[in-house]
Amino acid sequence: MSAGAARRGAARVAAVVTMAAAMCATVHQRLDAGTLQPTDATPTRSTAPRLAGGAGAGPTGSTGTGLAGSTAPRPTPSATPSATPSSVPSATPSATPSSSAGATPSPTPSSGAGAAVVARVEAGREKPVNRPAGQPVDCRRVKCVALTFDDGPGPYTDTLLRHLAAHQAPATFFVVGQNVAAYPSVLRRTAAAGHEIGNHTWSHQDLTKLSAAAVRTELARTDEAVRAAVGFVPALVRPPYGAFDNTLRVRIKRPLVLWSVDTLDWLHRDSARVARVAIRSARPGGIILFHDIHPTTVKAIPRVLKALSRKGYTFVTVSQLFDGRPPRLVYEGDAPHQG
Repeated sequence: MSAGAARRGAARVAAVVTMAAAMCATVHQRLDAGTLQPTDATPTRSTAPRLAGGAGAGPTGSTGTGLAGSTAPRPTPSATPSATPSSVPSATPSATPSSSAGATPSPTPSSGAGAAVVARVEAGREKPVNRPAGQPVDCRRVKCVALTFDDGPGPYTDTLLRHLAAHQAPATFFVVGQNVAAYPSVLRRTAAAGHEIGNHTWSHQDLTKLSAAAVRTELARTDEAVRAAVGFVPALVRPPYGAFDNTLRVRIKRPLVLWSVDTLDWLHRDSARVARVAIRSARPGGIILFHDIHPTTVKAIPRVLKALSRKGYTFVTVSQLFDGRPPRLVYEGDAPHQG
């Protein structure tokens, strides 16, 4: 090939690279401006069971043993979620904006910057933020219950927010970092409504099976994504599957929040059953586990809110349940859990 042909080929390559860089910059500008809807990034799931851990303290100083509702071991579902990332649920509401052709997910936060966030939190140089909604509640005198939602934000979270707003019910959302990057505006609406935000890791892996560095990265990337979306770092952590051990308790300096009632809504995609379990199993000082990534769960919430309100319950965030000072371990969880 002649020198002239080589120069012309190199020029064409340079032109293509320049064009690609310009297109990427345009996409990122549209994402930042909110004129381009990022695609969903459903987190990787593991099927590992929860490991045993120590007991936690309840809101009145009692031990954090599980309440009724899910004490039997979890049956293995016939269709166990794949270990690879899946697409958005097929029942996505029609009102959910569809992704534009060629749209890319929001830029992935760098683990280096996120690790710096975690280091500052652990060193006490940056304070994580609890966001209790409304007026202080004395849960020693009032029948309090905390509704918690895992694995979002997602395409059904906005509907859930409307249900909660209709009953003036604050809740706690333990978010997955990948989904925060895909739905930052949903998280902003969640925080603006006064709900509490907790860290549920970046990719929903069993933290007891990861190295110390990998655990820090899972938490750090989510911290960074949450702070980029809403301006603060979560004060609470819920380990995926409720899996923790003594090593993990030492590594993570923030409170580990599990639950007293597991509705098993990830297994039983039945709104009536989810509502029935939550209503029958609720106890004063309890923490009920749901997943806002399932439309059947979101559909069950109005019935839960109405029934528990009639029973005299006051809805609070996890931090409100403990007067803003959750213990290092909040409940131990009842049974192996999927999400």
